[in-house]
Amino acid sequence: YKTDYSMGYYKREDIPFQFALAEAFTICDAYHCSITTGTDPNRIVFWSGSNFDPDVAATGTNCRDDKSEPNNLRCWIKGALPEPGYTYASNALEWATIPEVLEAAGVDWRIYQDPNDNWTGAMHGGLAFKGFRDAKPGSPIYERGMSHHSLEKLADDAKNGTLPAVSWVLPPKQWSEHPSASTPIEGAEFTASVLDALTANPDTWAGTVFFQTFDENDGLFDHFPPAAPPSYNADGTLAGKATLALPGHYFDDHEDKYLSRDDSISGTTRPFGLGPRVPMYVVSPWSKGGWVSSEVFDHTSVGQFLEQRFGVTIPAISPWHRAVCGDMTSCFDFSKGADAAFPALPDVSGSAAILDTHLQRPKALPPRVPQDLFQEQGIRRSRALPYVLHVDARIDAGDKAVVLDFINEGKAGAVFHVYDKRDLDRIPRRYTVEAGERIDDRWSVDADGAFDLWVLGPNGFHRAFRGTLAEAAHAPKMTARYNIKQRALAFAFANEASDPQEAKIFRDAYAPAAGKTVTIASRSKAVQAWQAPKDHDWYDVTVALPGIEVRLAGRIERGADGISDPLSS
Repeated sequence: YKTDYSMGYYKREDIPFQFALAEAFTICDAYHCSITTGTDPNRIVFWSGSNFDPDVAATGTNCRDDKSEPNNLRCWIKGALPEPGYTYASNALEWATIPEVLEAAGVDWRIYQDPNDNWTGAMHGGLAFKGFRDAKPGSPIYERGMSHHSLEKLADDAKNGTLPAVSWVLPPKQWSEHPSASTPIEGAEFTASVLDALTANPDTWAGTVFFQTFDENDGLFDHFPPAAPPSYNADGTLAGKATLALPGHYFDDHEDKYLSRDDSISGTTRPFGLGPRVPMYVVSPWSKGGWVSSEVFDHTSVGQFLEQRFGVTIPAISPWHRAVCGDMTSCFDFSKGADAAFPALPDVSGSAAILDTHLQRPKALPPRVPQDLFQEQGIRRSRALPYVLHVDARIDAGDKAVVLDFINEGKAGAVFHVYDKRDLDRIPRRYTVEAGERIDDRWSVDADGAFDLWVLGPNGFHRAFRGTLAEAAHAPKMTARYNIKQRALAFAFANEASDPQEAKIFRDAYAPAAGKTVTIASRSKAVQAWQAPKDHDWYDVTVALPGIEVRLAGRIERGADGISDPLSS
């Protein structure tokens, strides 16, 4: 799928329904597919919490293709239901799916689908599993999860107040929004039909949460690096670290059948994810108002939401995913009563005629002269986030190295990506730091003594350290923390030299103001606050010290809702 279309995008006039839905409710801009691969692996995660056998992973062993799904294989079936039945490819995966977890806990559930129009099984992640493959007519798994439950049945259940506690709704191929087989116009009509069904009975809608997402990105471009365990270097060492055990979180392509060597220097062992971002709409009486949540989520997050709602445990969700991916609850405001009034959305009936009009238009072509990426103007209300992250730099002159300390004082784990801008051919290092933990690592400096390290984290967190070792070794040490009460950055400097030194603070793109110069007396300490704008808490500031320049950007998280990045609008 990596063609010119990979750089394509839709504007508001192309998909008015999707824009209106996002602006009426909540959209997640850091929701990722779980794996950088296709449909089946990601739907397997969505239906079970993992794409690798949790029992094997718990032993610290990386899974191979007999215990995981690297490609589109296990969900693609032949045959039909009820007769002559499905036939399956490859061995069945054997850990418990989420429907089986719910069934064991006595939680009512159902999959609404046409089992003979679900893209030959590809829409149904449960078909990779022994529990579904062995299910017989009359059993709960077969009757609830493999039988024909139509959209009309969904509407009747919602109207009559008999909707199960948990429902999955699978579109037929034509309405799937998948490239080539469907379009966003047809997908919008299907989504509108589901929402019409759910909202027909106000009492049903008043207690309903509707999640809509996509299994994977189908090759469409995403500029943002996804959180993941560290990759492997060519010499077999990890490009990064973590505060939790990592063995078992990787795919072992020991026969070299699935991975492209052109993609990486990591050989036949790759982390399972996360993958690129995909849309996630959160539609409910508690998520209205045009919000964005920028917490890191993936397909395991919906399972974690079910855990919170029903008090179950989905054993396949890995410790790494639990540390890094949220449980979706931050998308809601449950402190207020349910606002069950449903907003008016664009009419999408008659999609066939609309589609015919679009298909008469010329195919979009890449511009002859490269252009900046399109970004629609405006800001959104933004949900509070659980991140309080810091990165400090230390100079180890004796070892000719720069040491970075990664500190997580927040309530959720996070992944830091570090790019060595003087050696971009190397894999960026990644650091998973659980809530309340810290970790450090070092970068050896070349003979010229120069370094240029760029750190990225969630929701626009940015740190950059650039300088020369010889000079920076004698500069004042600096840390930056958040003064939540004052909504400010708090800089602390320690000068161990025998002469006074200066730190210059300047260039805040969000709040243009005169720079500040801080003089640190010899063998003394000094502190300086830098106020973020109190109407949004975003900052982008640079501190210049002898031999080192540090740039810091992001949002001060103070446990309250705010707005999206004003400079991204």
